[in-house]
Order: sequence, then C-alpha cells, then structure tokens
Amino acid sequence: MTPTRRTLLAAGLAAPAILRFGLGAAQAATTLKISHQFPGGTIDEGDFRDRMCRKFAKAVTERSKGALEVQVYPGSSLMKTNAQFGAMRKGALDMSLYPSPYAGGEVPETNIGLMPALVTSYQQALAWKAAPVGRKLTEILEAKGIVLVSWVWQAGGVASRERPLVTPDDARGLKVRGGSREMDLMMKQAGAATLSIPSNESYAAMQTGACDAVITSSTSLISFRLEELSKALTSGRERSYWFMLEPIMMSKIVFERLPKDSQDLIMAVGAELESFGQEGAKADDTRVEELFAKAGAKVQNLDEPTMGRWRTIARDTAWKDYANKSATCAELLKLAEQVA
Repeated sequence: MTPTRRTLLAAGLAAPAILRFGLGAAQAATTLKISHQFPGGTIDEGDFRDRMCRKFAKAVTERSKGALEVQVYPGSSLMKTNAQFGAMRKGALDMSLYPSPYAGGEVPETNIGLMPALVTSYQQALAWKAAPVGRKLTEILEAKGIVLVSWVWQAGGVASRERPLVTPDDARGLKVRGGSREMDLMMKQAGAATLSIPSNESYAAMQTGACDAVITSSTSLISFRLEELSKALTSGRERSYWFMLEPIMMSKIVFERLPKDSQDLIMAVGAELESFGQEGAKADDTRVEELFAKAGAKVQNLDEPTMGRWRTIARDTAWKDYANKSATCAELLKLAEQVA
C-alpha cells in the first residue's frame, strides 16, 4: 500500500470520529425562521417587535454556541400574515411574533387576546401569564400545536382620517378597522361599519377611503405611518379598551423535535425578553402622541366615564358572543375577569 493510499484510508477511517466528536455541533445545527408582518429594521432601531425578534435570534444563536441559528423575516417576506398561524400548527413555519386574534378563525379561544375593555392596563395584562387564564390559554394553544414563547401586550389607539373616534357616539357612520371579531361587534353596536384586515394593510385602506378609522397598537400606528393620513388620534396612553396579546409563538411540532436543552434555552430567552417588549410598547404609547401632534393631528385621551360606556357595550356584545362560542371560551373569559 502506498503512503498516499494509507493516508487516505486513515483519513477515511477517522472521518466518522471527527464527525462524531469534532464537528458534532456543526452537524446538529438547526436553523429556525421567525416570520412577522411588521417593518424590518436593525437590532437597535425600528419597530420594537422586529427588534425583539432580532434580539431573540442573537441570544439563542450565541448561547447555543451555534447549535441553533435563528433567522428573522420581517414584513411578511417569508409568508403572508394570515397564513402564519396555520403554517406553525402544521410545522411548515418555525416561529412568528403573531397577533393572537388573527388566529381566531382556527382557534376561537385566541380572541380573548383582544377582547374590548377586558384588559385595561399593562399591570393587568402582565398578570395573565402566571394566572389561571394564562395557564389555560397556554394549555389550549399547545393542544392546537402552538407553544407560547414570549408574552407581549400592547395598548392601542385610533387613527382617524377626518373626525375623531373617542366616544361610542362618534362611531356612527364610520368605517372602522378594529382588529378582531370582538372589536368589530362592539363597534357595530356603536353604529360603525367594520372591515377585517391585518394592520399592515391599514395605510392602503385609509388612503383609498375604504377605512375611516384604524384601531391598532401604538407601535403599528407609528410603523405603518398612519399619521400621514390622519387628522385625529385617540391615544391609548392613559387608558384603552384595546389591549392585544401579541406573543412570539412557535410550532409545537418543530419545538418537540429539538433536544431538551434547546427547548429550555428558547423558553428562557423568550421570558427574558418580555420586559423589553413591554418597555417598547409603553414607550410607543407616548411616542405616537408626539408623532401625530407634530403631523398636525388632534390628540385626545379617553376619560374613565367614556371607558365605562365602551365597557358596557363590550359586555353586552363581544363578551357575550365570545362566551357563547364554547364552554372553553366561557371558562377563559371568567378566568380573565378574575385578573384585576
């Protein structure tokens, strides 16, 4: 046997050992893709939801020492907005920062995440995760193939093309985007017509006149540049009937394929980033007022009597409709009402 052949043979025999020991991390590397509908930026600038996904990606990649690589796809560039939830359930999409009520067509229980006037403060919202309502919602979603990785809540406001939408009386005759079936029920009872579109389609709807007022998170009001089309803003900074659960979700199929240490890392990083998400949401509640005022819009906040009027309508319409959907929905609503 020639030296060259002996060398090649030795290398060949050694190859499995190298793969098993020297390149084990490289061989085990898994790429996870996070899709979301919001504008892309950098880890330091832009929509905080995109930044949160990028911070998640960086932390998981670094702390797994490359065993997990996480890639972020903003602006629905990987997949259309409304398709993301179903794709996660099937294992066709790994992760998404996804507005929970967008999933209501497949899992009606998720509409509890944008139930008008049910959650009215960040303190109340943040208590959900550890409370019975949060544990029940987590259980329901896991049964439907979704793992909740990072809880984020956002307050919302109303951007109006012409006249302000502050009180229920103001809604009459307006075409309003509310963000969920339950929001639409409340608005219809107040006399508005409604349209169902994801928030990333709000600008076009207002621009064409298909929509007179958009109710969405403060961050989306900013990121989708609605101040360019609005003469009025009803801010959610002081109080709001619009609080949305907008968590980072993961496909349970994909999650369960990962080793236990990778699962633990993903959940740990998700929990650590929740404070960043809430700080970002609160900061945008103030920033949106400044942005709209600078653009010439009239900015108003809700007072407590007005909140009470909206809550009464919500109880008689949205809450009742939701509770009548199923025993599970009724249970979730009852548990949510226990969180003060």
